[in-house]
Amino acid sequence: MEPAREAEEPPGSPALPAPEPQRGHPAGAPPGDGPLPAAAGRGRGRRGAGPKGPTGRAARGRGRRAPGRRGGEEGARAARRPRVTVDSSKAKTSLEALKISLRQLHWREYPFGRRLPCDIYWHGVSFHDNNIFSGQVNKFPGMTEMVRKVTLSRAVRTMQDLFPLEYDFYPRSWILPEELPLFVDEVRMMKDSNPSWKPTFIVKPDGGCQGDGIYLIKDPSDIRQTGSIQSRPAVVQEYICKPLLVDKLKFDIRLYVLLKSLEPLEIYIAKDGLSRFCTEPYQEPTLKNLHQVFMHLTNYSLNIHSGNFIHSDNVNTGSKRTFSSILCRLSSRGADVKKLWSDIISLVIKTIIALTPELKVYYQSDIPAGKPGPTCFQILGFDILLMKNLKPMLLEVNANPSMRIEHEQELSPGVFENVPSPVDEEVKVAVIRDTLRLMDPQNKKRKDIQFGALPCLSNCLCCLFPGHQGSDLCQDGPSQRLRNKCQTSEPVSEANEDLLDTGPADGPEHETTRALEPELPSLCLKQVFPKYAKQFNYLRLVDRVAALFIRFLGVKGTTKLGPTGFRTFIRNCKLSNSNFSMACVDILYIDITRRRNGMGIDHKESGMCLQAFLEAFFCLAQKKYKSLPLHQQVTLLIDFCEYQLAVLDEKRRAVCHADGPHLTPAAHPSLLGRSASASKLSDYRNHR
Repeated sequence: MEPAREAEEPPGSPALPAPEPQRGHPAGAPPGDGPLPAAAGRGRGRRGAGPKGPTGRAARGRGRRAPGRRGGEEGARAARRPRVTVDSSKAKTSLEALKISLRQLHWREYPFGRRLPCDIYWHGVSFHDNNIFSGQVNKFPGMTEMVRKVTLSRAVRTMQDLFPLEYDFYPRSWILPEELPLFVDEVRMMKDSNPSWKPTFIVKPDGGCQGDGIYLIKDPSDIRQTGSIQSRPAVVQEYICKPLLVDKLKFDIRLYVLLKSLEPLEIYIAKDGLSRFCTEPYQEPTLKNLHQVFMHLTNYSLNIHSGNFIHSDNVNTGSKRTFSSILCRLSSRGADVKKLWSDIISLVIKTIIALTPELKVYYQSDIPAGKPGPTCFQILGFDILLMKNLKPMLLEVNANPSMRIEHEQELSPGVFENVPSPVDEEVKVAVIRDTLRLMDPQNKKRKDIQFGALPCLSNCLCCLFPGHQGSDLCQDGPSQRLRNKCQTSEPVSEANEDLLDTGPADGPEHETTRALEPELPSLCLKQVFPKYAKQFNYLRLVDRVAALFIRFLGVKGTTKLGPTGFRTFIRNCKLSNSNFSMACVDILYIDITRRRNGMGIDHKESGMCLQAFLEAFFCLAQKKYKSLPLHQQVTLLIDFCEYQLAVLDEKRRAVCHADGPHLTPAAHPSLLGRSASASKLSDYRNHR
């Protein structure tokens, strides 16, 4: 059985540094290996492989049976191992790609459900498609709500307030109807300061999909004032007028991102995606062409109805192509596609960091800690537009990206037939199959046996200290150098140092998978977090604020903080004083919640949501630490709150263990947190 190996990446994908060469061997070559042909290199891992010719046969002699016997025993064990079960009864449009993936993996599918629990449940719409109490499900609770256009804009805007330079990949946005007066005033001020500025704006209804309801405007007065604007909010963004063109056509990129877990945060990016093209040559927007959707909107569901749409079996041509084919074309023109890949990876990680705090609130609401429930993972669709200077801009994130691998073809008027789409099948089947391989429950069982209690220790530290990141326990094994190849262009030369520090690529989990899974293509998903965690962990301030918010929610299963919980937070963190009394605390709580309810936000449930809590937290930080940038104010207030809570927890533990038996830290997990708590207090004192 040939061991699975990581896929050759598209041109420009960040290259991994070569392992440090051992004495007497060339760099990049494993010990004992000289420069071998490709076939010989592949044959090294096969059972019974050895030197050829009479000398080799004589050397093996009677020992030839042993490898075969071992191989037979391993094959018998693999046959006895229970097959992974997958409930596909709610898969909907992704069913065909899922079926192909399961056949390739030799897993057992239950298309009509199963009375007994399954290992994996594949949902087509949301976490709540089925009532699940165990196993794994391919949706996170709250993800559909989080990536709606309004909610996504709020989350990214919060990060833009903290780190404006880091989050410049998202167009300037205003939320309608609540920010309509602000939108009108800001546009008028910018036009007055720069009369030559002639902007275009794009209006996107909240919760819309497939291009439904999207239109372009040149002036705020052109917004369609309809009765539904209150019931269906929208986002208006500055339109990107100078996109990168291929064959004089505008296009966008659909990249598939696997969010494997929230705690610890694990993110994978597919090494190939789809490029969706407009069907009319692009021109900068004018009053004459403003309504030509086939020129300005890249949505596949819109352009497929154009007479110019081209279905092609070739990944390099047609109105839908692979992203790797675009990279090859850019590489042949001398573009720095290596930097482009690094920018895209950075965009994806920063966007996920913006989404995770509220996702954790939803997660603890549906799956409270200490209660049985499934673990979650999810494939997201990132829609990215490349500007003329190759800067990637985030258009939107899809919680349910289309996984269809066929398209409708009209045979005669009103008669349609589903026709396979080779481009879709090549990309989407690989994404689903390799997602399942990474989520294989057999891997988790073997990993738990191999590492023992390490995950429990990580969870313990994460619970005691919300700011603690357990990613060190998730680091993989040694990395290997990958060569970039392309059928239509020369390979891109590798830089001595990557723009993003590369972490380990392969680990014990993947090695176990390689030893036991059937002959499969190499993984098309590349881990980018925690591999690049060192570069991005400083952005996770809102994660720490969300941990404070969740701690004071009180009632399990809720997502709103009541007035009592907010007062307890203020009291325990010692944020009230003579200048900020508890009466001021109540006024702050009422003002923020009443204003958000008046704007039609969060009116379904009373209380303070995470976004409202963030607004209050930022207000407190600005009052306590003046004359500092916002992110420094927030960081200092988080440190102060965590310090006060650590002191409080220390006092409570001292009371609990005052009359108890003496225990060593190894015998009692909570005592491990005490040394960490002492370290945290010491760090805070040194910081002050």
